[in-house]
Amino acid sequence: MKRLSGKTVVLAVTGSIAAVETVKLAHALRRRGAEVQAVMTEAAAGIIHPDALTYATGRPTITRITGLVEHVLYCGEGGAADLLLIAPCTANTIGKIACGIDDTPVTTFATTALGRGMPVVVAPAMHESMYRHPGIAENLERLRSWGIDLIAPRIEEGKAKVADNETIVLHAERAILGRPLSGKRVLITSGACAEPLDDVRVLTTRSTGQMGRALALEAFRLGADVTVVHSGSFPCVRNIHATSAAEMRSAVLRVCRDEGVDIYASAAAISDFAPERREGKIPSGSPLTVRLDPLPKVIDEVMAACRPVTVAFKLGWHEEERARAMLNAGVRMVVVNAPVVMGAAEGSFSLMTADGVTEVSGSKEEVAAAVWSELL
Repeated sequence: MKRLSGKTVVLAVTGSIAAVETVKLAHALRRRGAEVQAVMTEAAAGIIHPDALTYATGRPTITRITGLVEHVLYCGEGGAADLLLIAPCTANTIGKIACGIDDTPVTTFATTALGRGMPVVVAPAMHESMYRHPGIAENLERLRSWGIDLIAPRIEEGKAKVADNETIVLHAERAILGRPLSGKRVLITSGACAEPLDDVRVLTTRSTGQMGRALALEAFRLGADVTVVHSGSFPCVRNIHATSAAEMRSAVLRVCRDEGVDIYASAAAISDFAPERREGKIPSGSPLTVRLDPLPKVIDEVMAACRPVTVAFKLGWHEEERARAMLNAGVRMVVVNAPVVMGAAEGSFSLMTADGVTEVSGSKEEVAAAVWSELL
């Protein structure tokens, strides 16, 4: 999906070695539909040639403010830009923005954008020792208090490395899309559970977690605080690790009890049964009878514990009667799909609510967007 279609992003680049990644970042923004206008400091131009960003954006790169007053043209009142994205942003530029100093093209754009009140996203990049400087911490807090979205760097090898491009693009989308879920606590379960049969083997499903990922990232784009309970790791959300149904149940109920949840999406293929676990490795070569014991329904416990707006998932078109029973029990939406959709990038889904059924086909991201749109 091109979530940035029709939007203009000013990509402001400062003098960090991470500037070498901005060609890829510009391409990533354009793939999401954005028009991208690059602005560079003199220090940035010493690391990556302006022509590289001109090629990546399809527009002449701004390296100095001219009589065209480019900062006003894009970031002034009624300007063409929807977002100022400063990536990477050095400690020097952070300090200048915090003090209202605008002696480079990038800081002049920042002063203008903040005066207009338009969305600004900053992705810091520097050595870790610089990032830990108390003055830098104070400057970052000041920027945050002004409503600037700060993207936490990756602390690796003694460096505060700029966030990866996927994370930066997600923050750009979040800043532009209006944040209709701002202040909402969203809890999502995602992917398969694995129930141990012995110390080696497990019983699991073919769920890949693609739908859970799509729901989580879309909720983040829309401004929510998102927690995902699963066995993987998604960007821009809080990940709580859980492998078995018991671990997932424990984590979900703990979040409900201790933090509260506004919206719960049960997108995981949570195990309905667990085998009786045996110690060691069961010898092969002989017939084996496995006893399966039913497990509690986590969704029922969540609804009883904190009564969130709840989205359930049912596999199989024959589950329509059960889905209607769930709606009658208080579930806000039931998403029904066929087993063939598991692991597939695209598919057809039925979004069932008390008001009727909406049929949706497309990528998991498109379906997730439809789910949130229906809830909003």
